[in-house]
Amino acid sequence: MGGKIYVVGIGPGHPSQRTFAAIDAIAKSEVVVGYETYIKLVEDLLGGKEVVSAKMRQEVYRAEVSIAKALEGKTVALVSDGDPQVFGMAPLLFEMLAKRGISVDVEVVPGVTAALAAGARLGSPLGSDFVVLNLSPLLTPEDVILHRALKAAEGDFVIALYNPIDSGLLRRVLEVVKAVRGPSTPVGVVKNAYREGEAVKITTLGEVDVDEVDMRTILIVGNSETFVWGSYMITPRGYSRKYRL
Repeated sequence: MGGKIYVVGIGPGHPSQRTFAAIDAIAKSEVVVGYETYIKLVEDLLGGKEVVSAKMRQEVYRAEVSIAKALEGKTVALVSDGDPQVFGMAPLLFEMLAKRGISVDVEVVPGVTAALAAGARLGSPLGSDFVVLNLSPLLTPEDVILHRALKAAEGDFVIALYNPIDSGLLRRVLEVVKAVRGPSTPVGVVKNAYREGEAVKITTLGEVDVDEVDMRTILIVGNSETFVWGSYMITPRGYSRKYRL
């Protein structure tokens, strides 16, 4: 009998943000595979299961182990934080299966993304069209990242910035956006959303403290209509253009 791989989005970290489907998929699995930090976030669900915990940058290894276990006939939960499609394990797993011509049953279980979690803590900054941009240069060349940042700024999209692991690149991206949007554009900075050590701050493009940012931080840059009201960052959807509010 063939095995199965659940690619599970566990959300931002806190158990309250897990979906019922994610909990059920892990419960059905004999093997749970994931980055060591993600494994710790679901350790309350791991009783009696085979657990394969991997280090940072061992994504290919995680996918290979999941495939191998499934081909042995086992049910596997390959866990990602947030949603597994959004800079998570799903794209890599499917690419490896396709390139190797391996047929195995795969089900993607969606989760609450980092952008959605950070947006919820800020109010409603994602109320209009938005872009998620990964700032890690490990897999995407810097010039491509800067080009995409420029086009997102010119398109007046709200921009959620993921994985700001390179402070120099983050500064260049913010400068590119600031040249289009202006220094007074609101920016939400959320560290450890729904995890221990959570910190939420609203600032502007001209005042972002890059030294306070790490890879656990999401930055949300507003568009031309985004405004701050009290402790909330708000991007209107456009109702005021049609209705009297």
